[in-house]
Amino acid sequence: MIEAQEIMNGLGAQAKAAAQLMRSASTRKKDASLKCAAGLFRIHMQDILAANALDMQAARDHAIDAALLDRLELNHDRVEAMAQGLEEIAVLADPVGAISNMCYRPSGIQVGHMRVPLGVIGIIYESRPNVTADAAGLCLKSGNAAILRGGSEAIHSNRIIAALLAQALSENGLPEHAVQLIQQTDRALVGAMLQSSHCVDVIIPRGGKSLTQRIADESKVPVIKHLDGICHVYIDKAADAEMALNIALNAKTHRYGVCNAMETLLIHEAAKSMLPSIVLALLEKGVEVRGCCQTISACQGLDVKLAEDADWATEYLAAVLSIRVVDTLDAAMAHIAMYGSGHTESIVTGDYAAGQRFLREVDSSSVMWNASTRFADGFEYGLGAEIGISTDRLHVRGPVGLEGLTTQKWIVLGQGEIRS
Repeated sequence: MIEAQEIMNGLGAQAKAAAQLMRSASTRKKDASLKCAAGLFRIHMQDILAANALDMQAARDHAIDAALLDRLELNHDRVEAMAQGLEEIAVLADPVGAISNMCYRPSGIQVGHMRVPLGVIGIIYESRPNVTADAAGLCLKSGNAAILRGGSEAIHSNRIIAALLAQALSENGLPEHAVQLIQQTDRALVGAMLQSSHCVDVIIPRGGKSLTQRIADESKVPVIKHLDGICHVYIDKAADAEMALNIALNAKTHRYGVCNAMETLLIHEAAKSMLPSIVLALLEKGVEVRGCCQTISACQGLDVKLAEDADWATEYLAAVLSIRVVDTLDAAMAHIAMYGSGHTESIVTGDYAAGQRFLREVDSSSVMWNASTRFADGFEYGLGAEIGISTDRLHVRGPVGLEGLTTQKWIVLGQGEIRS
C-alpha cells in the first residue's frame, strides 16, 4: 500500500500543478486540444482497435459476461463516436469564468457568482474505454485536471487513448499531465486514490454497484455517484398503445448493459390489454419476462415467469424485465419511490394532468413524459458527453457535463465602498 500511495502522490502532485495551469487556460487552446485529439483518434483508429482486441481476447479468456463485453468492445463506429464527442465538447460554451446573478446591494457593491473548475478530478471506472475520452474531454474543457483509473480489463485500450489525449494537450500548449492514466492495474491504487484528499478534489466512479458502494464507503474525497439504474416506464390508462409499445421496446432492448435501460415496466390495470403485444414483442427480442399475477393472467399462452419481490429491486443489466400491473397513478409512483434508484423514470400518457403530476412528484434525477429512458444521457441532453450520472443532490444531479464539473465562487465589485 505504501508503494501505491507513493505512485498516487506522484500523480497527484503533477495533476495539482497541471490543474493550476488549466484554471487560466484559454478556451481557444482547450478547444484546439479537443479537436486535435479527435483527429488523432481517427488517424490511429487501427491502433486503438488493435489495443482493444487484446483487451477483448483477455476478457473472453477470463469468461467475462456479455454485458461487460459489450461495454468493453470498441469498433469503428464507437471510436468515431468518441472523436465526435470531443468535437461536440469543443463547440460548447466554456463555463469557466462565466458570471451570473450580478446585482447591486444597498451599499453600492455588486455581488454575483463566477464559475470556476473543481480542480483535480479522479475518475474510477470499469470496462468502457470510451469513458477515458469522454471524461478527459469534459475535464479538459471545464479547466480541470483528471487522474483516470480504468479497469484492468481495458488497460490496453485506455493506455493508447490516454496517450493520444496527452499528445493533443502537449501539441497545443497545455500541460500533458492534465490527463493522466494510472498505468498499473494494482487494485491498491484505487484505495490510494480514495485516501488522497490532499491532491484529489472530487472522485467520480463509473461502474457496477459494488465498486461505487466501496468508493462511497471508503473515500475521504467527495464523491459524485449513482449506485443503481433501476429505471421504470409507467404506461398510464390514457397511453397510446403504439407509443407505449415503441417506448417500452426501446427502453429495454436498445442496449441491455446500460444504466438508463428500463428494468421494470409498470402498467395501469385499465391498459393491461396492451400487455400481450408488448410482452410478445419483448419475447421475440429474447427478453425474459417476469410478471406479477395480473401480468401472467393478461398474457395467457405467453412465457411469463412469476416475479419475486427481489425482482422489483434488481438492476438486471441484461435481457430480463419485470412487469407489474398497478391500479392508479399513485400506486405507480409509490412503487417507484419504494424500489427506484433515483435514476430515470418515464410515463406514457395522453393525460396532461397525469403527465404533469408524474414530472412534479417523482423524485429522480431524470423524469420523462412520452419518451424512452434511454435518452437519460449527457450526449442526448446536449452536454456533448457525460462524465457520469449523479443521483445525489449535491452538488449536481443527473448527467454530469461541463457545468457539473465546475463550482461557483462569490465575486464582489466595488468602487471604494467600505462597510459602516
